[in-house]
This record gives sequence, structure tokens and C-alpha cells, in this order.
Amino acid sequence: MIRRALGVATLFAFLAVPLLAEAQPGDKVRIGYLTGGSDNANPQFREAFRQGLRDLGWIGGQNIIVEYRFAEGRLDRLPDLAAELVRLKVAVIVATPTPAAVAARKATATIPIVMRGVGDPVGLGLVASLGRPGGNVTGLSYSVGMDTIGKGLELLKQAVPKVRRVTILSNPANPVHVHAVENLKGVARSLGLQLQLLEARGPEAFDGAFAAMARERSEALLVDLRAPVPTGSRLREQNPQGRQAGGLTCRAADKV
Repeated sequence: MIRRALGVATLFAFLAVPLLAEAQPGDKVRIGYLTGGSDNANPQFREAFRQGLRDLGWIGGQNIIVEYRFAEGRLDRLPDLAAELVRLKVAVIVATPTPAAVAARKATATIPIVMRGVGDPVGLGLVASLGRPGGNVTGLSYSVGMDTIGKGLELLKQAVPKVRRVTILSNPANPVHVHAVENLKGVARSLGLQLQLLEARGPEAFDGAFAAMARERSEALLVDLRAPVPTGSRLREQNPQGRQAGGLTCRAADKV
């Protein structure tokens, strides 16, 4: 897994090399790293990124300075953080995941942006096409469209054939929120599922969401679209049906 992460980081580094090469001898080039997560989340990705740069001769503190900006799960902070990186005149911005890439693109049309872990970059207008992205955004995407969003409902129906009422917990601050919810509605109709759509921008919204699930007697919960994720113990405490039996599954792209 780490070897593949190093490969991803090396791609970032190669994309940045032409700009970094323009620096004068002795200069330290600034690179922006923008993420919707926290400082202690997925440290292996940042280490792989640094290793990829080192492999190409770019050493933090010697000839580059990496400006890290973390939204700490508060996606509404991303525009300000992206604008801050633009003011610092960084040579390139690495942005992950989708909300960070969108915020970076809105902040600048000139500074190169390398995206990672982005869903539907064409639909979001980040790139013109996957083959010829154009503009100032390039990088890696784990999804080429919204069809992959509805796969979670299909897998849920396969695992629990008798399920009828499903709650979707999503984050409206995610740029793909509206399109993804529409896709989920279409998939739900084809599967004969009744959807309850709830939103959560942070953990403080959990109590209200669980209370709404209990009122509607929801039979399953699908957390998607970069919503904050309740812990397993919290889910057991708030089991809307009071059942002793149940299950917890996770589906995600292998980004490393």
C-alpha cells in the first residue's frame, strides 16, 4: 500500500517539477497542500508525498517549503484556506479531497492545482475531460461520474434484501452533494427503497439526525458525501430500532 502511495506522490512531484525548476539557485519554493481533513488524519499520504518529492531532489526546509492547510473537517473553511495559499504565492497547490480541489480552483485560475481523491472532476467543472484536462487542474480521480455513489445502496440491498427504509446522511457543504443526492434518489426508486435525507456538517448534528431516524423508523443508515462519520459505539447507542443485532460495513476507494 505504501509503495502505491509513493507512486501517487511521485506523480504529484513530477507534475510540479516544471514550475519548481524555474526557481533561482538558493531559493526555497513554496508548495501548498490543502485538505479538508485534520493534521493527524491519514499521515501516510503526506509522508508518501514528501517521499515522492525527496526522490526527485526536493527536500523540505532545503529547497522547498510545504505550506499545509487543514480544514479539520469544516469544509466551509476551505475557501479561506485556499485564498491564504494564493496570497502566499505558492508554486503549486496539492488539493484533497473533492471540496478542497473545488475551493482551490475557485481561488485561482493560474496556480497549477494537483488534485487527489476527487469525484467527478468533469461534472464539477474542474477539468474539461479526463484525457485532456486543460486549465490549471490535473491529478487523480477515484470516480468518473455519479454512478458510483448509488453503488452503496445497491450493495446494501444485496446484503439486506428486506430493507425498505434507508437514511442517507450527507454533508451539504460537499460540492457534489446535490448531484449525488439526485443519483441516490434514482437508484432508490429502482430498488424500491424509501429514502430519508438528512444533513450533517459536523458531529453536533448527530443527535438531531438520530432522533429523526427514530421517528421515521429507519432500517439502515448510509453515510456518504463526506459527511462526518459517527463512531460504531455512537451508532449502537442511537440504534433507531433498538435492535441487538446489526452490522457495520465500509466501502471506499483504495487511495494508496
